[in-house]
Amino acid sequence: MKNAVYFLIFVLLMNSCSVQKEPIFIKVDNITIVSYAADTIKLKADAFFENPNDVGGKISTDEIKVLVNGAEVAQVFSDEFKVPARDEFSIPLIAHIPTKNLLTSNKDGLLGGLINSLITNKVNVRIKGNLEYIVFGFKKEFLIDKTQELKIKF
Repeated sequence: MKNAVYFLIFVLLMNSCSVQKEPIFIKVDNITIVSYAADTIKLKADAFFENPNDVGGKISTDEIKVLVNGAEVAQVFSDEFKVPARDEFSIPLIAHIPTKNLLTSNKDGLLGGLINSLITNKVNVRIKGNLEYIVFGFKKEFLIDKTQELKIKF
């Protein structure tokens, strides 16, 4: 009888926590240049989610790339983010772009594209890759692919 009561309590606890639903990826937005120096440009974006689950989890970045005018120049990094239960939240995505990556000319003509961008004061930034959500062994990947035109201010 005692084991039946423990089993019943265990089953009720497992059913009350909804982990079957996956978080809802809303969008990536707010791509901005946070700071720029002679050697590094710091870029920031926000990934917005909604978690309908009663439990949280963790989201980590997985090879998210930053492309400027079509050429890969850096990767996004973010600390592992703890997902709140039953809440909307955003994850900051930060990239440090070495200016030497922007100034080296390659077969795609990145240097020419940057000179054109300096003349027009606009640059196309694309963030592309995966975010990985993990909770109790359940994994879900969210594809990130956002392109935005940024105005360059001097």
